[in-house]
Amino acid sequence: MSESIRDIGQIDFAREVLESEVPVIVDFWAPWCGPCRMVGPELEKLSDKVGSDAKFVKINVDENRDIAVQYGVMSIPTIAKFEHGTLVTQVVGARGADALGKEFGLV
Repeated sequence: MSESIRDIGQIDFAREVLESEVPVIVDFWAPWCGPCRMVGPELEKLSDKVGSDAKFVKINVDENRDIAVQYGVMSIPTIAKFEHGTLVTQVVGARGADALGKEFGLV
């Protein structure tokens, strides 16, 4: 995982996502999920393009089930965009960096 994408848990979620000054892209994933492993490098590419205009984090759903349930994550990968602490957009399934950037209005 690149330095631009942090793996966070329940303790960091409020500070890193809900209290963030910039939009946050959250990758809900699990290590056993093949499509999740495909999305990781694409999110790194998008993070490199976007720079400091957004923050990128990963949430392991096996270790943070409560957060996944709270935001209705039923399938992974689910990639969500939060703005000012509110979930504004989410997509399910593997997509490339360009498609994710368009989906989240980042490029």
